[in-house]
Amino acid sequence: MDRIGLICRTIREHPESTQRDLAAEMNLSVGSVNSYIKEAIALGYLETGSDKHGYSLTESGQIYLDQYRVDGALILAAGFGSRFVPLTFETPKGLLEVFGERMVERQIRQLHEVGISDITVVVGYLKEKFEYLTDKYGVKLLYNPEYSHKNTIATVYHARELLRGRNMYVLASDNWMRNNLYHAWECGSWYASSYMKGETSEWVLTYNKKGRITDVTVGGRDAWVMYGPAFFSRAFSERFLPMIEESYQTPGTEQFYWETVLMHHIDELEIDINRQPARQIYEFENLEELREFDPRYQKHSDNQALELVAQVFQIPEADIHDIRCLKSGMTNQSFLFQVGGKHYICRIPGKGTSLLINRRQEAAVYDVIRPLGLAEQILYLDQETGYKISEYYEGSRNADAANWDDMAKCMSTLHRFHDTALTVKHRFDIRERIDFYENLCMAHHGTLFEDYHMVRGWMNELMDRMDELHRPQVLSHIDSNVDNFLFLPDGTVKLIDWEYSGMCDPLMDIGMCAIYSYYTEADADHLLRLYLGREPEAEETFVTYACMALGGFLWSLWAVYKSALGVEFGDYTLIMYRYAKTYYRKIRSLSNGYIRQ
Repeated sequence: MDRIGLICRTIREHPESTQRDLAAEMNLSVGSVNSYIKEAIALGYLETGSDKHGYSLTESGQIYLDQYRVDGALILAAGFGSRFVPLTFETPKGLLEVFGERMVERQIRQLHEVGISDITVVVGYLKEKFEYLTDKYGVKLLYNPEYSHKNTIATVYHARELLRGRNMYVLASDNWMRNNLYHAWECGSWYASSYMKGETSEWVLTYNKKGRITDVTVGGRDAWVMYGPAFFSRAFSERFLPMIEESYQTPGTEQFYWETVLMHHIDELEIDINRQPARQIYEFENLEELREFDPRYQKHSDNQALELVAQVFQIPEADIHDIRCLKSGMTNQSFLFQVGGKHYICRIPGKGTSLLINRRQEAAVYDVIRPLGLAEQILYLDQETGYKISEYYEGSRNADAANWDDMAKCMSTLHRFHDTALTVKHRFDIRERIDFYENLCMAHHGTLFEDYHMVRGWMNELMDRMDELHRPQVLSHIDSNVDNFLFLPDGTVKLIDWEYSGMCDPLMDIGMCAIYSYYTEADADHLLRLYLGREPEAEETFVTYACMALGGFLWSLWAVYKSALGVEFGDYTLIMYRYAKTYYRKIRSLSNGYIRQ
């Protein structure tokens, strides 16, 4: 950090500053400040006032200071913010309000106050929510296409050209600064720091007498930690960005923070600690911390899911605790919460789900199967919106598709359920569903596959042949993913999430389980044998393979539709489409007459 530059900046910003003021601002002794002032005067950067007490910046001092002028700010806002569910299901974390002001807007306003207007916000999750900032504040948006599966190393990588050759603040959209700590000039690279008393899991900084950071470790006690904004000088970025590029291109770094690269190369870089006073910077770790800071969130969060939970349990929102994001499903989003010492799960329907799921039919299935005790315990199910609150089973685990003992229990559970001969009035009609999803894709301009019409013809062949067999129809789960089989500590197996359920060929559940598990042909054959308890007949093999092909085709259409809505699932679409083609061809090779050659 250039101490002469800091002296010039402080006097430029606060001409009335005394040496004691400067010492407090710079975390230096009055004696040290006096020496720096004398040096600045000798260099012609400062001159004493007419009353011999104050100081003013000379023209040479201003020219010297201008090398440190801040060019702009980069605000990182691409991430999901899983520790703030369910609020972040609807609103990106940086757009949450604290005392009536959105966190990212507060930072933009503070930057504007010191004359910094060249601001870029890097977006990803719910990117459309940030678009209004361009009109309101004149900021620019930069999209990070890898936000869903890579950490902030990818965010900085995609924004690297905005940093190169410039003096730039690097900020997180979800930080809240009580007082404005930004300046028009910054005289060296730094990372903001707060003092944490007692044990901390934050990233602890070690620094020398000059304030240079010499080491970064995760966790410690009674220490200064990384907390809040950072500033990259031109010289710092010149050395640091190649390190970001190298790490980004190295396999295994996908979940790196950009600070991870800084930590690994700290002995090669020059960056100072910027120690901030207590209660200046806030990085809210979860909703509980935000509630403690802003009491509004204790009573009324403006979040539909939390309002629903409070209504169902007849409690204030403040009594909902231990809120955690569960593994996000492909159809819905869910979060875990605690009320009265007991945990529950709230399901929030995903984007576009209202067109895909008939919630009245789902409710009908739960009513029919309730006496079996097979499904999860439902406390609340809204047949209009699809919101669901269910009991959480402590100590339970999902089935493991690679564990054949687990899969034997899952198949036994399915077979016993199919044998109950329970019925509902609606069917899961694969032909109707394919037609429906296809129409949704076309209506939303979804991008279909190059050979789609050929493969669609193949699927028509399979469905026609299936219809000719007049197979039995039983109440089936359909969404027989291993994640929907719960193994309880007492050995009980639960089968949860029945929203796709309807009357269907029971082997549809086997085919769906196979493709959800990404099984090979040998795995699928073994799964069928586990279900049947014997070697399959030719027709049973054909039907299972046909269900795998048709299921893959159906879910690939489903994924294309979701993609048109802005929801991506990586290579899932390709994998499902490949199942459709592979198992159609497999059926043709069986030479059993089920498909006419």
